[in-house]
Amino acid sequence: MSATAHAVRRQRHDAGERPFIVIWESTRACPLACLHCRAEAVPDRDPRELDTAAAQDLLDQVAAFGQPAPLFVITGGDPFQRPDLAELIAYGHKAGVRVAVSPSGTPTLTEERLRELHAAGAVGLSLSLDGSTADLHDGFRGVPGVFRWTLDAWDTARALGMKVQINTTVAPHNVRDLPDIVRLVAEHGAMLWSAFFLVPTGRGRNLGALTAGEVEDVLNFVYDVGLSVPAKTTEAHHFRRVALQRRILADRGEDHAAVLGLGPLYQELTDRAARLGLGRTRRVRRPPLDVNAGRGFVFVSHTGTVHPSGFLPLGAGNVRRTPLTAIYRTSDLFTGLRDADRLGGRCGTCEFRRVCGGSRSRAYGVTGDPYAEEPWCGYLPGSFPYQRELAALLSEAGDAPAPARPRPTAAEGGKEHRVQQER
Repeated sequence: MSATAHAVRRQRHDAGERPFIVIWESTRACPLACLHCRAEAVPDRDPRELDTAAAQDLLDQVAAFGQPAPLFVITGGDPFQRPDLAELIAYGHKAGVRVAVSPSGTPTLTEERLRELHAAGAVGLSLSLDGSTADLHDGFRGVPGVFRWTLDAWDTARALGMKVQINTTVAPHNVRDLPDIVRLVAEHGAMLWSAFFLVPTGRGRNLGALTAGEVEDVLNFVYDVGLSVPAKTTEAHHFRRVALQRRILADRGEDHAAVLGLGPLYQELTDRAARLGLGRTRRVRRPPLDVNAGRGFVFVSHTGTVHPSGFLPLGAGNVRRTPLTAIYRTSDLFTGLRDADRLGGRCGTCEFRRVCGGSRSRAYGVTGDPYAEEPWCGYLPGSFPYQRELAALLSEAGDAPAPARPRPTAAEGGKEHRVQQER
């Protein structure tokens, strides 16, 4: 396989048989009041939550997918609101399940607690950083002091030898702060930085949206800073399209900003990153992993309901009554989402549909249809100028491209991908 074929990583196992990752919403209790909260978290725990025995049974169900078992991430709310957190991590470790924790940035993130998680066998920690300053981050999280608690926990976890992932919600209020956030990631060190593109669910419905053009600019910026920090996206699956386009354009010596019609936001982010010295350290780029809702990804709610994603509130069963293996492998919702031929709109005719597929969560949040086209993507199917090279690349990677439409003329819409969806 050529080096170009590694622009996107494939899942190691059949995505129809086992997920790459299982996210468990252990509780909705959380002392924060984040503006984007999917769970619309509350101060107190829900009596309907999976108790210790039910949570241990869930871990056994995850192990039943086979070895190596999917990564199991305990999130919330704030997982530290559960007194059995360390006990469950240890149980998962014994069952052969790698367990990571995604806590909230609160005073519960003490060195003692982190040592307890590490001793129990947690393989990593996922923290949120939504601004490079306390004003930005704490304003978004709704509680003063969260920024400092997060940085302290980050440094403590790294000192303990834990792997740390930093997640950043990308929204209009902080989009121009992204280079400064990346600078912090580079300075403090992280296994991975994930740019999360907001889905209009929970409290996130009240936040503003980026335009499709702005999303394209940010995705290309994330691709660029992948030479400074290990970078990926969440709920922006068209980042895989960008990675393929950028690799082909680089191989041909083309100016990606000109060919892709990138806008002023991209230039602004790029200029700021250059002033901060980002990109001077050339590292091996981390190719994005081909995972999507129901296709390598599964979410289990605090009450045991199984969803393709935490941002796609359609249930496919409950682990109290049906094994997770059966729900993931056979439910109509999960099997449907793994069928690229069911996608509608531009996603359904796009040559990138089998390696991208768009955010099914955002499609549902905006239209009520999980198979609708990705609302935050401005790509016009068939408009990438190097279709022959793309077809060869997708063929090497094991993806048969959908038929591409003819490239649009200037009269039909100008630049290659800019279908501006500012509706």
